Amino acid sequence: MTALLETEGLELAYGEVAACRDLTFTVDAGEIVTLIGANGAGKSTTLRAIAGALLPRRGTIRFAGRNVTRMPSHERAGLGIALVPEGRRVFPFLTVRENLELGAFKHRADKARVRALLENAFAMFPRLAERASQNAGTLSGGEQQMLALGRAMMSEPLLLCLDEPSLGLAPRVVQDIFRTIRAINAAGTTVLLVEQNARYALETARRGYVLQTGAIIAAGACAALREDARVREAYLGRGAHTPAAL
Repeated sequence: MTALLETEGLELAYGEVAACRDLTFTVDAGEIVTLIGANGAGKSTTLRAIAGALLPRRGTIRFAGRNVTRMPSHERAGLGIALVPEGRRVFPFLTVRENLELGAFKHRADKARVRALLENAFAMFPRLAERASQNAGTLSGGEQQMLALGRAMMSEPLLLCLDEPSLGLAPRVVQDIFRTIRAINAAGTTVLLVEQNARYALETARRGYVLQTGAIIAAGACAALREDARVREAYLGRGAHTPAAL
């Protein structure tokens, strides 16, 4: 496989407070790769750095062979990096359709393409089609997560970065969201997944990295990580098993 995303020796900080150190990992084209770890481990910080919302203190980020370490976020979006942030962050006073159209901002001059992307988003999430004229702030949490995913896909990303997509959602909705993530990947989009539910994350992804206090402490195929004693003890429980719904 060809590496779509490569990080080397990343050190990330908020002011003088270090959040991550010496992060080196890869995401190959076509993969789903997950980052798991406890709250405060640096997972969301890492996604923010990849998307361009946080500039590294040191280290390198390469995307599709290009050094994007100092590139602003809007230029990274133009190259094909999309971030679905924790908490969805839809525009509550805009309609579902308007939120989706904002995701296609780089195609704004091509009305036919925007219409086609809208049709794709509505086909992926029929519930959004039913609520196209409804303000996003009136949607349920699950519907807002669908909207955030659909808005990201409107930019036709090469790399979709997902930050805690299951957070605060009912179990049945979580199953639907993860089915959609797998379908998005099967259609050709590479996915980097940060997820609090380690069972779902390790079942969905092909490879994973385990972060602890800002550093990678384990890495490998998800099947192997599920059997790693440290991972089972900290995130899966001693008698862990994969949910039957998956």
